[in-house]
Amino acid sequence: MTLESTNHNAKQGVIALALGDPAGIGAEVTLKALAALRARGADGTVLLVGCRRWLEQTYMDLRERSATPLADPGAYPILDRPLTETIAPGQGTAASGAASFDWLSAAVDLVLSGQAGALTTAPIAKHAWHAAGHHYPGQTERLAELCGQERASMLFTARSPGGHWRLNTLLATTHIPLARVPQALTPALVEHQLEMLLAFCRRFEPQPRLTVAGLNPHAGEGGQLGMEEQQWLIPLLDSWRQRHPTVSVTGPLPPDTCWLGAAAAWRGEGQGADGYLALYHDQGLIPIKLLAFDAAVNTTLGLPFLRTSPDHGTGFDRAGAGLARPDSMVAALETAWELG
Repeated sequence: MTLESTNHNAKQGVIALALGDPAGIGAEVTLKALAALRARGADGTVLLVGCRRWLEQTYMDLRERSATPLADPGAYPILDRPLTETIAPGQGTAASGAASFDWLSAAVDLVLSGQAGALTTAPIAKHAWHAAGHHYPGQTERLAELCGQERASMLFTARSPGGHWRLNTLLATTHIPLARVPQALTPALVEHQLEMLLAFCRRFEPQPRLTVAGLNPHAGEGGQLGMEEQQWLIPLLDSWRQRHPTVSVTGPLPPDTCWLGAAAAWRGEGQGADGYLALYHDQGLIPIKLLAFDAAVNTTLGLPFLRTSPDHGTGFDRAGAGLARPDSMVAALETAWELG
């Protein structure tokens, strides 16, 4: 099937899927996820963006090794962006970085031109992008640039095993060194990210309950362990509450206990907040990956379309072995169909 055979009118249920770094597990988890979704009767359309020859060869190589079924890529429309060099599994290089960068850009063009309604991306390797001369912290920042946005927000979402609750955590800062977080974490940024989190959570709850983590151990302990909370974070949250009287905002809470309610809700033993704001990358990703490593979806907000991605990396250490689990890619596609 070719891309030209699809309906080019924008419509809900059509996802452009950039296949990520060709040296990683992006193709494998995509083909496994498509097979799993087809078995469930999912009726959305996926437009694959990558190298047709490489994808077909990957399918041939993996179908004998994998205990999990793979979808035949010939059954899906592919925007063919051929590789210019042979890529070995597990070896991220400048060539693989150039390919994944190109495939992402082409997939965004599909969405912006109305050929798809949402975007899903397989994992890329930042070091391979850098080797190819593309110096971005990650896909989120490149997406913002392509869409003409000053910034985009990174939120992780996952349905609990019983399906009764959704864990939503937005990162105030993303891929920057820990030493730069206090300078990057301005009142204006935190207020913007609170608004983004609120808008997302209102998709599910008109009057959501939000929880904000502190920056310092014990949320500063009254200034004994850091002054950011006392100097500006607590006053900012007080002011924000006054402007949003129907929204419950708790915090700043000590980071080491902030997600205890989420853990209970994930187990079906309580009710967590509708949304959590983490102030830096690992503060939010550690509880997300402990609770929902195979279910969490990286969701980009602030773009003119929804973008989702699995909550894992390129998996170079297992690329080509047929062992990669597709659960997070399945969740990424389902979330794009549900919310896009």
